[in-house]
Amino acid sequence: MGRSKEDWAVFWCSLLSPLRLGQVPERRRERYFHQLSQEERLLPDGQRKRVSVRTLRRWWRRLKEEGVPGLYRRHRNDRGKPRKNRAAMLARAVELKRRQPRRSHKLINRILKREFGSKLPRSTLYRHLRQQGATRRKLGVSKEKVRCRWTREQPGALWVGDFAHGPTVMHHGQAVKTHLSAWIDCHSRYVVEARYYIRENLDILVDSLLRAWGKHGASRELYVDNAKVYHAKALRLACMQLAIQLLHRPPRDPPAGGLIERFIQTCQIQLEAEVSAGEVLTLDDLNRLLAAWLEVDYHQEIHSETEQTPYQRYHQGSRLLRQVDLGAVLGFFQQRVPRTVNKDFSDVRLDGLFFAVDPTLRGDRVIVQYDPFSPPNEVQLYTPAGTYLGLGRLYQREKGSHPQPPTTPPAGPITPDYLDALRAEYAAVQEQRRSRGIDYHSARQRNVWSVTSFARVFARLLGRQGGVSGLTATEMDLLAAFHARHDRLTESLLRQAFQQAPTATLPEILFQLQSLLSERND
Repeated sequence: MGRSKEDWAVFWCSLLSPLRLGQVPERRRERYFHQLSQEERLLPDGQRKRVSVRTLRRWWRRLKEEGVPGLYRRHRNDRGKPRKNRAAMLARAVELKRRQPRRSHKLINRILKREFGSKLPRSTLYRHLRQQGATRRKLGVSKEKVRCRWTREQPGALWVGDFAHGPTVMHHGQAVKTHLSAWIDCHSRYVVEARYYIRENLDILVDSLLRAWGKHGASRELYVDNAKVYHAKALRLACMQLAIQLLHRPPRDPPAGGLIERFIQTCQIQLEAEVSAGEVLTLDDLNRLLAAWLEVDYHQEIHSETEQTPYQRYHQGSRLLRQVDLGAVLGFFQQRVPRTVNKDFSDVRLDGLFFAVDPTLRGDRVIVQYDPFSPPNEVQLYTPAGTYLGLGRLYQREKGSHPQPPTTPPAGPITPDYLDALRAEYAAVQEQRRSRGIDYHSARQRNVWSVTSFARVFARLLGRQGGVSGLTATEMDLLAAFHARHDRLTESLLRQAFQQAPTATLPEILFQLQSLLSERND
């Protein structure tokens, strides 16, 4: 029963109760009515007017015959029914809607205007369509989702996060817009992390998440919207490392994020409205106010849904607590950018800063890896293939900090014994060539590894292009003579000799190879 009916019944009871209770005798009723009609009264509908004696008589009669229910205002007998001149129009409107449930009220009224010469008010049309079960929902063509409420049985099971625009602040002498990044616990409505930033990108998302993980551990699930930043590979890898299920809100479906959207609206009404009305703050001042508002106000106010304060509900009972090793996930969020080492200054530039690197890398293409959340004191350098090259340290190019590359000292003299042996071997080779030439066939018979293959691998390890053709005739003669004297040559031994040789020259490598063969024979 509507409040207006009760208000009218109370109003008439207040006027007629003296007669009902016998305080005014029946013989003095007309005089009493006459006195009431002389005074102006405030009616339940908000109007001020006098009540006539005739009206008082009618309501007195209804009170005696029907009691208090007789004082309720009665509805018209034809309430909710179409007038005779509209019955045909409404019937036609229902027919049109049933034939094509997707017809709008505008199209239906155009048809009615053409057929009946008049239209129906939108509210009247839809009221009768609902009564006749002819709306899209009643006809079963509505695509409205039947939703369930996002909830979990314990704190820390599901966090919901989102970005929102914030108030303007002064930052480095300029007025800039801020962005609020917030994460709220689904079970308790406790805000595990909220902070204003001057940007809205992956770095900000990661910073707020790392702060939340550091203070409260990791949740079992994260629920975010469908923005590109929430599909970042680094975020997916970090969630996989921490065994967190990453859930995304369906596209173009705002109601699915109602939990975090409601918090953002509350923050805008209670905090940001006050901030906007005062003087412009700095970013640090704004974040201090946000922390104070969360701690003193929002977390201590009883939530209409849970009927508890977020603080009490979050900290009571068994809370899911999963500690996070931040070092295990920081690597996923480090930035990797390609750079070319400056040939003149031997440094790389990153966000307007210069980092000194090894002078031997000048002109090389490198990958610079750095932590966007740490002070930019140093960066890590890698080759494009992923080989670690070392560190680049922050410096001022104007002052410089590179030591000049040391001059390579001349190589020490080769052991005389080796030179003498080399000359003797070379003389023997020359004598053999003059007499009958080099017997390549015999060399192949003594060695499973042919002299051609030996020379080709040797040339490749020396960095010569074209294989055997990259060797000079003298180098080829030396290799053939060496191959002819040793019958246990292998590629693994040759590679080992290259690694042990102090310089990558043919004599040094042959000397190391000869030493390895001697050790094997012993």
